[in-house]
Amino acid sequence: MHATLSHSFIAPQQKHAVTPDTLVSMVDFLRIEASLKLDQTRQSEMGQFLTPASVARMMASMFAARPMSLRVLDAGAGVGSLSAALVAEACRWETPPREIHLLAYEVEPLLVDYLLRTFELCGAACRAAGIRFIGEVRKEDFVKAATTIVRENGLFHGERAHINAAILNPPYRKINTDSATRRHLSDVGIETTNLYTAFLWLAEKMLESAGEMVAITPRSYCNGPYFRGFRKAFSRSMKFRRIHVFESRSCAFSDDEVLQENIIVHAEKSNDPAKVAITASAGPQDEDCTVREIEHEQLIDPADDGAFIHIVTDELQHEIGLCMRGLTSTLPELSLAVSTGRVVDFRAAPMLRAQPGENAVPLIYPTHFLNGVIRWPRADSKKPNAILLTEATRVLLVPAGNYVLVKRFSAKEERRRIVAAVIEPESVPNSQFAFENHLNYYHMTGTGLPQELAWGLRNYLKTPF
Repeated sequence: MHATLSHSFIAPQQKHAVTPDTLVSMVDFLRIEASLKLDQTRQSEMGQFLTPASVARMMASMFAARPMSLRVLDAGAGVGSLSAALVAEACRWETPPREIHLLAYEVEPLLVDYLLRTFELCGAACRAAGIRFIGEVRKEDFVKAATTIVRENGLFHGERAHINAAILNPPYRKINTDSATRRHLSDVGIETTNLYTAFLWLAEKMLESAGEMVAITPRSYCNGPYFRGFRKAFSRSMKFRRIHVFESRSCAFSDDEVLQENIIVHAEKSNDPAKVAITASAGPQDEDCTVREIEHEQLIDPADDGAFIHIVTDELQHEIGLCMRGLTSTLPELSLAVSTGRVVDFRAAPMLRAQPGENAVPLIYPTHFLNGVIRWPRADSKKPNAILLTEATRVLLVPAGNYVLVKRFSAKEERRRIVAAVIEPESVPNSQFAFENHLNYYHMTGTGLPQELAWGLRNYLKTPF
């Protein structure tokens, strides 16, 4: 093994033999040790969380091809848990590869030290299995390095990339518009808002034809306008073979208390839209896994200009989704509009009241949401329940009626990204309402909605399709 742009490391004498069966567990001890040493604030700023052994094994098991020369990219490698899992898996293939070449990128110095130790262990496991091992650890920024590779269309001074497997747990962090990262990406025609999609996009460009990618990422790129460019570009060159959903949002990175909704995707650089397996389990160690096989066009409709990715785990949800997609009316077509709550509480502080009283109007916060309706007032809340009615506050109010309220920011532990509730005059008696700035409200030219429409819209918004 040799290291590129990194200091060398001499592995200590191993007390126990390294085999494909022990490799992942040994590296997981390194992960736990490294996690204890990492600065938690910096780790959060970097947006990278180390992959537990159970997740790494699951990801490694998804690769379908059995090349004689396995050439692996692990970008944002951490301590190398994913590389180790894939090495262990490949060593146990019915026909193992003749050689394994690992190329790993990592910028955190502490993790690079552990990554080098992992590669020593990978080399020992390969030797035990009779496999030639080549490992490269590159202590450099993957985006900067990969954009250079893509721009030059080669891996080593003009040579083309020979990567046939990419296994990734990319960092999750927004890309600043004026950053060097954004400029590097723009140079190769990549426009995206988050590092994790940038890593996937660059890895796709480095893969050779028929190469495979397995990645664990947030689910957020599957819809919405921010990731539209990424979805369209990725789906043109990559075809999904499997998508795994965790029913619990906290299980994949439970050691780091990460509540992000994650999915694992297995995709192939191919034009063949073969069937896709949608699988689901409570967690990576759960053996009770549901499987639903669909056509690729059910996952991404070729006629959909937004290239939304529809991940539906059972037939009932699929039928509901078809019905939902049949509702094509826009808000203007329904004479509806959406606005942001007008009360910014720190600006209106002198007018806020803890409880309802004379000359006060109900003030609704996200804390008043309860199972799709508004629970008001709340004596147990730290937030005010009312705002004083004055000439200054009159412009902040709306006439009483049926409104659909949506939280502008959903907490990580929320079961749904969109959290909606209906406020009705019968449950909050008053001639006027006030909505705090962390809420959006749907209205009809500034007034309430018909009750049936309000509840229909609320149910539409809460449906995950």
